[in-house]
Amino acid sequence: MKKIAMLAAATAFLLAGGAASAAEVEVKLLNKGTDGGMMVFEPALVKIAPGDAVKFVATDKGHNAETIKGMAPEGAAAFQGKNGEDVVVKFDQEGVYGVKCLPHYGMGMVAMIVVGVPANEDQAKAVPQVGKAKQVFATLFEKLDASKTASK
Repeated sequence: MKKIAMLAAATAFLLAGGAASAAEVEVKLLNKGTDGGMMVFEPALVKIAPGDAVKFVATDKGHNAETIKGMAPEGAAAFQGKNGEDVVVKFDQEGVYGVKCLPHYGMGMVAMIVVGVPANEDQAKAVPQVGKAKQVFATLFEKLDASKTASK
């Protein structure tokens, strides 16, 4: 009986430890999204915890994922994936990260990764955007603000 109790306690400890490990979220790079939008990251807004990773999946070729200059917390490492290749990025520092597909940036192919507390939101909002990316980011910031209000 003692062995069963010890085994159950060890299993519970291992399961609890597994739950605390970092997660990986998948974001697809698509020519056409499920809502009919063209040249999109899906999902375009991702909220994760520090230490989690995002796997940018080049579902449709000709896309990449890279940091938008000025749209990352101070001191955070920039990243740049290659066209047509998946890239996994681990986000350790809290804040808002702007991501673009360089070939389709002007068409609004952008995404926002929010890691923990979005302390640099105002700084990220102040970064000038090109073309349709400006409209897409306005919508993403509205969604972020709405989610902060809903969680209060």
